[in-house]
Amino acid sequence: MEQGYSDKAYRWNRENYSSRRRFVDIWSFVLTLMFKLWRYNKSWSYPGGVTESKQTARRKDQAVWIRTTLLELGPTFIKIGQLFSTRADIFPGEYVEELAKLQDKVPAFSYEQVEGIIEQELGKKLPELFQTFEPIPLAAASLGQVHKAVLHSGESVVVKVQRPGLKQLFEIDLQILKGITRYFQNHPKWGRGRDWVGIYEECCRILWEEIDYLNEGRNADTFRRNFRVYDWVKVPRIYWRYTSPRVLTLEYVPGIKISQYEALEAAGVDRKAIARYGAQAYLHQLLNNGFFHADPHPGNLAVSPDGALIFYDFGMMGRIKANVREGLMETLFGIAQKNGDRVVQSLIDLGAIAPTDDMGPVRRSVQYMLDNFMDKPFENQSVAAISEDLYELAYNQPFRFPATFTFVMRAFSTLEGVGKGLDPEFNFMEVAQPYAMQLMTNMDGSEGNSFLNELSRQAVQVSSTALGLPRRLEDTLEKLERGDIRVRVRSIETERLLRRQSNIQLGMSYAVIISGFLLSATILLVNHYVWLALLAGLIAAAVSVILIRTLLRLDRYDRMY
Repeated sequence: MEQGYSDKAYRWNRENYSSRRRFVDIWSFVLTLMFKLWRYNKSWSYPGGVTESKQTARRKDQAVWIRTTLLELGPTFIKIGQLFSTRADIFPGEYVEELAKLQDKVPAFSYEQVEGIIEQELGKKLPELFQTFEPIPLAAASLGQVHKAVLHSGESVVVKVQRPGLKQLFEIDLQILKGITRYFQNHPKWGRGRDWVGIYEECCRILWEEIDYLNEGRNADTFRRNFRVYDWVKVPRIYWRYTSPRVLTLEYVPGIKISQYEALEAAGVDRKAIARYGAQAYLHQLLNNGFFHADPHPGNLAVSPDGALIFYDFGMMGRIKANVREGLMETLFGIAQKNGDRVVQSLIDLGAIAPTDDMGPVRRSVQYMLDNFMDKPFENQSVAAISEDLYELAYNQPFRFPATFTFVMRAFSTLEGVGKGLDPEFNFMEVAQPYAMQLMTNMDGSEGNSFLNELSRQAVQVSSTALGLPRRLEDTLEKLERGDIRVRVRSIETERLLRRQSNIQLGMSYAVIISGFLLSATILLVNHYVWLALLAGLIAAAVSVILIRTLLRLDRYDRMY
């Protein structure tokens, strides 16, 4: 836990707090961020002129400021920041990289509060429930903290206790964020091509699920059942008699953090085997169970003394629906054929792309990626590189990768990084190749059958298209007769002339306004109304500045075209 924090470090770290004060704190952050984003594109704000290196440095500074401010704003914003660290399709790389460092290093709450919550939730005094209970927490996070204890039966456990007033804080914060979301959704620049309301609703769902410890306990039980036949995976058992919505008691399963490579080496653990176990465990979750750990960072993964992989923290889990696997099959076939149209359509069906009136730029971007980035053999690909290419492709495009997709890609990248730390020769795609081949063959037999299935599917598609063609032609002719068909034509030269004409008219209007105010100022000055004359002169000067900017913009457009 970071040093120097106290109970008064942050206003949110209280059981009772003012919703008005919270409103001011949150909107102050949002308005300051908007000012920083507005200033970013202004050349006058860069001493000595704007350069790419100066803009990069400013983005990094802004990212650090966002991370520290989210930490100060408390649990809701820490979790939202961690969720946004998976959304490289929406935010610049510097922001995503900095948000990924956002850790729950917040002040612990007092032992008296811990004792009160446990007694309130479980209905008994602490000595009646536990033989011993350590007052100093093993760890403190934004949502709760963990204490080690021993049951009267002699079993060692860890008790996870939720932070006081957390539900009330979430209700206040999410209500304020709802208004902020609507503002961004309706913003002419930031709302275009972005489903902010959908992202807000997804964040709400994840946050409410994560503070329900009964739900986390059920997730842990499901996860443990899915790995019951694998002795190289361990999941802590839940003690349901000592669990409630705000208190979670788990089996104490100590281990060495998976990123502590030297400690693993000293313990005699096979690091290469652990690297493969991590990849295999996650692929098993995705492809065989459809139920996966959505936050497998090194803090949630450990290694037992006998070399087994230990999973912790099941508050954030993901599910893959049955129809998504079919959509992924369609996407994989499109990628294998380098068919951009097929890939785009499958991504639309999966909900990864928001269909727009003009999908041409998206199709060209996808086709460019297929032609230039997919030439390497499968086993030589890097998950991190593929993720980076996808997010770079999606940034500022009408893509809306679902949360499930971004969680999966982030988990793959994290596991690849951990695997390379454990074993420099580790290749995630090499481990994934058998699973990918299994998916490509539709999980049932030979590659030949998959080819025949695909051939028959295409034959059915062609026949249905051919049969439906006369009707579609008839519908088109009917719309043409009714005048319902709209033809969109874009002429760059016409647009340039119209823009120039519009700017000239605007400049003439400004000139008339300036003349009127200057004339008024002169008349007022002659009649000794000095202050009114000065006011009119200042207005004329301000409009003159706007006129000069309009003329400069007109000149810039002429040079551009």
